[in-house]
Amino acid sequence: MPANIFLQEFKSRMGSVLTWSVAIFTLILAYMSMFQGFADETAMVSQLMESFPKELLIAFGMADMDWSTLLGFFGLVFIFCQICLAIQAANYGFSMVSIEETEWTADFLLSKPVGRTRIMTAKLLAASAALALTAGFVCYSSVMAVILFSGGRAIEFRILFLLLASIPFFQFFFLSVGMLISLLIKRVRSVTPFSMGLVFGLYILNAFGDMIGETGLEILSPFQHFTPAAIVREGRWDLPLVLISITVTMIAILASYRLYAGRDIASAV
Repeated sequence: MPANIFLQEFKSRMGSVLTWSVAIFTLILAYMSMFQGFADETAMVSQLMESFPKELLIAFGMADMDWSTLLGFFGLVFIFCQICLAIQAANYGFSMVSIEETEWTADFLLSKPVGRTRIMTAKLLAASAALALTAGFVCYSSVMAVILFSGGRAIEFRILFLLLASIPFFQFFFLSVGMLISLLIKRVRSVTPFSMGLVFGLYILNAFGDMIGETGLEILSPFQHFTPAAIVREGRWDLPLVLISITVTMIAILASYRLYAGRDIASAV
């Protein structure tokens, strides 16, 4: 039975995986195709950057980012990839349990001889597998795009790997937090407003913290935990912040199991 739940959940997400993968691939390809033009006009790019208000550059993660370098430009593209990946993961988190209640199938599922822990595990594994497919496609697309548009420039694959290796941690943060919030709410009728609110709320929180120089706010947002500009510039992760992200993820998953085990599921009749 848990295997059937896994397969059903996994298959139901294949359309979403394909849509998000193609969308992010198109985004990467479109932006990276413009790199050569920026690299050839370094002076113009610098002048353009100076013309923007500092607050605007910080809000969009463009501060302290050198667009004339290959990975510096890719770091800008990666910010938009992060937003897309976060929305996808949050969608999965919010819908993991709530979809059964919204479609009135929860009582049918829970009437089967399978414990809630095993049901939750099967659903979590299915969502994780779907996110892993998207992450794998994004990583492959990113490497191919960077090589294709490098123009013969040397590629620092170690830094590129650090950027791409942050994707699973980033996805699981939004998956787990979305799942936890959905279990704290009586019913989620539509996941989109919740997932968009969570993603852009944390993005704005990170931007707001940077603008006012309040470093304490960075603890709350994974967009600060895995800032592309900082990874490209320093060539490493900020391990204390990464550990915070991992800790929040683990707490959210454990709390979700506990809440689901004692949740009062609405009946269809």
